Amino acid sequence: MSTPRISGPAYLEDRSPGTGALPPRAWYPESDAARLGLGGRWRFRLSPAADTHDEAFAQPGHDTSDWAGLTVPGHWVLQGDGAYGAPAYTNVAYPFPVDPPRVPDENPTGDHLRSFDLPQDWPDGGSALLRFEGVESCARVWLNGRELGTFKGSRLPHEFPVGPLLRPTGNTLAVRVHQWSSGSYLEDQDQWWLPGIFREVTLLHRPEGAAGDFSVHASYDHRSGLGTLRVDSEVPGRVTVPELGLDLATGESAVAPVEAWNAELPRLYAAELATAGERVPLRIGFRTVAVEDGLLKVNGRRILFRGVNRHEFHPATGRALDLATMREDVLLMKRHNINAVRTSHYPPHPAFLDLCDELGLWVIDECDLETHGFHLSDWRGNPADDDRWTPALLDRAARTVERDKNHPSVVLWSLGNESGTGRGLSAMASWIRERDPSRPLHYEGDPSCRDTDVYSLMYADHAEVDRIGRRADGGPEERGRLPFLLCEYAHAMGNGPGGLAEYQRLFETHERCQGGFVWEWIDHGLDHHRFGHAYGGDFGEELHDGAFVCDGLLLPDRTPSPGLTEYAKVVEPVRIVPGEGPDSVRITNLHDFADLSGFLFTCTHEADGAGPFTRTLDVPPLGPGGSVEVELPPVPRPAAGEVWWTVRASLTGPAPWAPAGHTVAWGQLPAGGTGSAGSAGSAGSAARPELPRARGRAPHARDGLVLLGPAAFDARTGRLTRLGTVPVTGPRLDVWRAPTDNDRGAPWAPADQLARRWGELGLHRMRHRTDGVEPAADTLEVRTRVAPAGSALALRTVLRWSADAELLRLDVAVEPEGDWDLPLPRLGLRMGLPAAFGRARWFGGGPGEAYPDARSAARIGLHRLDVDALGTRYVRPQENGARTDVRWAELDDGVTSVRIEGDPVFSFTARRWTSEQLAAARHRTDLTAGDTVWLNLDHALHGLGSASCGPGVLPEYRLTAAPAAFSFVLSARTA
Repeated sequence: MSTPRISGPAYLEDRSPGTGALPPRAWYPESDAARLGLGGRWRFRLSPAADTHDEAFAQPGHDTSDWAGLTVPGHWVLQGDGAYGAPAYTNVAYPFPVDPPRVPDENPTGDHLRSFDLPQDWPDGGSALLRFEGVESCARVWLNGRELGTFKGSRLPHEFPVGPLLRPTGNTLAVRVHQWSSGSYLEDQDQWWLPGIFREVTLLHRPEGAAGDFSVHASYDHRSGLGTLRVDSEVPGRVTVPELGLDLATGESAVAPVEAWNAELPRLYAAELATAGERVPLRIGFRTVAVEDGLLKVNGRRILFRGVNRHEFHPATGRALDLATMREDVLLMKRHNINAVRTSHYPPHPAFLDLCDELGLWVIDECDLETHGFHLSDWRGNPADDDRWTPALLDRAARTVERDKNHPSVVLWSLGNESGTGRGLSAMASWIRERDPSRPLHYEGDPSCRDTDVYSLMYADHAEVDRIGRRADGGPEERGRLPFLLCEYAHAMGNGPGGLAEYQRLFETHERCQGGFVWEWIDHGLDHHRFGHAYGGDFGEELHDGAFVCDGLLLPDRTPSPGLTEYAKVVEPVRIVPGEGPDSVRITNLHDFADLSGFLFTCTHEADGAGPFTRTLDVPPLGPGGSVEVELPPVPRPAAGEVWWTVRASLTGPAPWAPAGHTVAWGQLPAGGTGSAGSAGSAGSAARPELPRARGRAPHARDGLVLLGPAAFDARTGRLTRLGTVPVTGPRLDVWRAPTDNDRGAPWAPADQLARRWGELGLHRMRHRTDGVEPAADTLEVRTRVAPAGSALALRTVLRWSADAELLRLDVAVEPEGDWDLPLPRLGLRMGLPAAFGRARWFGGGPGEAYPDARSAARIGLHRLDVDALGTRYVRPQENGARTDVRWAELDDGVTSVRIEGDPVFSFTARRWTSEQLAAARHRTDLTAGDTVWLNLDHALHGLGSASCGPGVLPEYRLTAAPAAFSFVLSARTA
């Protein structure tokens, strides 16, 4: 019987987690023990296979004169301008043949060498450890020619004892890194495959009596206000907490009155663990997590997650993040009212958890595990249900828990992501429960919930969440007693997600529904010299999942997307809505722990966005859940104009995460009335001036034109060609938009693949037939039929023009023909102005883009932006830039201003390319400005939804083809 040939060294395809590494222990960022960071420039050689070269390179003095230089931490595929291979992106499918634990012969292997001297003040005596924070996917390590061992578990730490091997000078550290190994089958995590030493490598001196592993137990009794502290330590020592007057031996418990830690008030106590040989600073947060009465509680209170999933990503360095980038992430989260992070789908850099402790975020800490690719073969061969893999799974669980167990921000352990079900997961759950009974467990992939303490789903639609909240969803009885959360929802791919506000109402209505985590934090668009930012397929991958890697609330350069602005508004921890009576507001504290003593409430009164009048409101320091109605101050009502109140809740003083004056929440209401506050959705409740009638001028023909007031029309087609002195590409009916990622939908939900269905019908190639151009006494009526080739479906349209000396009015009537069984992308007019009209001003919703199911953040007011700033630079170009509930908009070229007023309120976009050009572009760099600014004046828009990986547009936001009537008044004046 023949023995199968192993593709490279045996350790590559061994299911075990590795050899030689020490047991895992708690991470801490500093102590008084010496340490030496080994980051910087390393010597590097890339080979196409695991066995291309022997191990001679690991011997001191090996000639590396023909090797390249490489920055560590870093990924080799992101360095060298393509000389070291390329990134590859897959969502589910493994980028190699699935034959566990075998890997392909083509296995890029990077040999890394680092020479170093010990600092002159490096202590004598003691021992030393060599620590790797993260290497993808498998490493073999030598120091001064002596092999230390091998390891897998890319996002997990590994330490090796090296004391006797160290020399004062001329040390040689050699690391061979393989892109593929048996461990790769456990790391199919919907991200770029990026090999390399991407986290720090550190040499740690261990004095005699240095601290070993230790566990901080800091519980809180919300009934008594007492905290209980005990620090268990492998190495005996003492723990001091000066602020609490505590000085106790390790293993000893102490009880004291404390302020509890929570994500809103992240109170930390400075402490120190002192052993005979080392002093370790600690930051202790007292809190207790429990599932009680069917609810997830912290310190006795139900909490509501306003969360995001966060992969570690930087467009230039991949998963090699510096501390400044991590801090920027946390600050952005806090400033956008996010209070929780799920570390998808692996433990983050440990410094990130320190920031969560310090600044206040709830954390679901997820193990470095996903075997999603086995789903494509009905989970046959899934390592999570194969006992031969269980030691590797347990190793990953242990390295996660032991590293991160002392962080108060970590309130749930997660077994991993999308790994099916099986004995290995149950073994992990049993081990974690025994090791750390103080935290509940999370896992989404098992509907029985046998290995989890919370019921978790991905992308459940609103109706299902409502059923779960009412406990009407069926399922196992035990599951029905668990709290519920959406570990992933509102897929933030491209323009979207829509429907956030409706989800939030469900979370706030049903006690069992404790919030969720938007997928995801940041677009994974890699810097690219040609495309700006690249996605799957842009590096020539033979197997990839395209732009599905760009599905975040941040653009790749960490610019907040409109989706993040919308989410921040929807999850505001202070609710400001109209009160019972006119000119009053109801303010509700939605925090779980904090009162409102740290907020300054102001109200601003504006007429048509001008003449702001601002006053401070007297709002009591409401506790969590408290609500109060506050009257707004009396203000003389202006003689004319649309009048709005805007009420803001801002930080009274600086917070660790934002400066004084930072606005946390806001709401709007029309002066003198009540309505739906906080978004442009309240637009219709304010008194508005009537649209001018613009009558009195008769049309007359001249030189192939029809002249009417300030306008000229083509006599044959009836299209507007000139407004005053401004040449115009006349408005005509438009129903097309460049499909969004959510319009494209997903293959498992074909009904929501609207881009495909729109394309099959031909909405992107509508034909316009003029059926009549009919001048009358004081109007010009143009009748058209707009329809796609090959279809009997059509939209009959009547454009009735009238004018006075300066104003041109257009009344539009649209009547569908045929049985339309799918929604329209948009319904409105498209027109063009010369390219010089590059400045926009409007009164309506803003300042950012908004769509029917994503418009909570649109504030009614007077806004100004350049046309080039109106759009959103999504990595894959698509419909963007609409401003909602617009009363009037103006564009000017510095000399002349074209003004458009609408009835009812309308949406408008302005961009330098057509929707067709936008749809044809794969990257932003494909778009080139033309000689026209194209305007869409939309009576209605179809919603966004999140069908790229979730539910489609809710029924109330679908744009059904139905009779419609709307009007505009156009004018051209001196700017």
